[in-house]
Amino acid sequence: MTRQATPPAQGPSGPAHESEHLQRTLTNRHIQLIAIGGAIGTGLFMGSGKTISLAGPSIVFVYMVIGFVLFFVMRAMGELLLSDLRYKSFLDFSADLLGPWAGFFTGWTYWFCWIVTGIADVIAISAYSQFWFPQLPQWAPALACVGLLLSLNLLTVKLFGEIEFWFAMIKIVAIVALVGTGLYMVATHFVSPAGHEASLRHLWNDGGMFPHGLMGFFAGFQIAVFAFSGIELVGTTAAEAKDPERSLPRAINSIPIRIIIFYVLALIAIMAVTPWREVVPGKSPFVELFVLAGLPAAAGVINFVVLTSAASSANSGVFSTSRMLYGLAIKGDAPGAFQKLSRQKVPSRGLLFSCTCLLAGAVLMWIIPDLVEAFTLVTTVSAILFMFTWSMILLSYIAYRRQRPERHAASIYRMPGGVAMCGVCLAFFAFILGLLALEADTRQALIATPLWFALLAAAYGLMRPRSLQADAAVAGGGMAPGAVPGPGTSR
Repeated sequence: MTRQATPPAQGPSGPAHESEHLQRTLTNRHIQLIAIGGAIGTGLFMGSGKTISLAGPSIVFVYMVIGFVLFFVMRAMGELLLSDLRYKSFLDFSADLLGPWAGFFTGWTYWFCWIVTGIADVIAISAYSQFWFPQLPQWAPALACVGLLLSLNLLTVKLFGEIEFWFAMIKIVAIVALVGTGLYMVATHFVSPAGHEASLRHLWNDGGMFPHGLMGFFAGFQIAVFAFSGIELVGTTAAEAKDPERSLPRAINSIPIRIIIFYVLALIAIMAVTPWREVVPGKSPFVELFVLAGLPAAAGVINFVVLTSAASSANSGVFSTSRMLYGLAIKGDAPGAFQKLSRQKVPSRGLLFSCTCLLAGAVLMWIIPDLVEAFTLVTTVSAILFMFTWSMILLSYIAYRRQRPERHAASIYRMPGGVAMCGVCLAFFAFILGLLALEADTRQALIATPLWFALLAAAYGLMRPRSLQADAAVAGGGMAPGAVPGPGTSR
């Protein structure tokens, strides 16, 4: 079966005006680096210290397991997005395959995911800024970051791609340099000022690979999941990718290699130079590695790198939340003002709203002065919400296999393992939720998160009449801009 090119979307009164469409200006170069940037999150740089203290050397296996599971989630998303290029993101295919409620819950939850993650990022930016400016008020760097990102994202979509390209490049160079430095120290038997000789033996000579047993190993999953938040960001760029059928598979297929290089090798390098018991939970081990090795100037450089990583994640959040609000508004699930694009084809009103919400990070730092405690609380909420989004992708894939068998048969990019692998991934997410209930600091977030879904359920009841009006407009005058055909629509 050959998929036909999708015609321009039609509005109730004829062809949609050009200004109503997001533009496909992101090239393969942008998509690849955005995907890498999404796979290297703030959680790796700031949260890995605590995960190492919880799990010891077995944290390496934690990241490998999570990366393995999420690779299949991304493959499911890739097959769905490429099954119909009118799907602009997982908001579209979840609404089409599972029903309008799924699009509403997925879209708003993903928006909230990135708002919460963005708050975590501005907290991290404030923490990193203390390295150079310990007397600076904690809210000042957060405010400056949000203002800068808003200004840059209001310009053009391509500028977002360029910003993410260079942010991701900085992270790649830094991690490759860290791995290379660690290997050099091991090869030369480097001895730190603390008297520790760099050696791979640190991975197993202090209590073994699982020094805290299985419970310590399981505890590492709680925070490590957050490090992968944003890995699905490549799916929200589909509507603005020039050649999605080429760029999306390449970006998704390279995920396993990224996990090995950017997570596994980086953590091995850290624990080979710094024995895992010496890693301070409240500090970034990426910075501390060079401090303990007697290279304070390099520590300043790495601190700059992890600060740009947090800024990159916040930049991704600003981008994705504005696009999700745009999609929700088109479907009638958000105020219509959010579907208006600026002259630069940017959803500027969504950007302004999302950035205003990010300023809540400054308020949270005033309420909870302990940055590590605030970061843990926010990242746990974010991880739960991201797992919901990933689960909706899997449930959409299961529905797709049942409702569209002919599209799966014709797919050029099939998910390995199919429906059975979806079941394995969903069981894994349920397992992680159980683990979050075991620790007091993550249990609080687990208890609070259902309030979000209760709020969504109430909002859906109020917004549903608008959604029905939008559906009626599509049925009466053709597809609205950005809309996708329903289950019974001929494609």
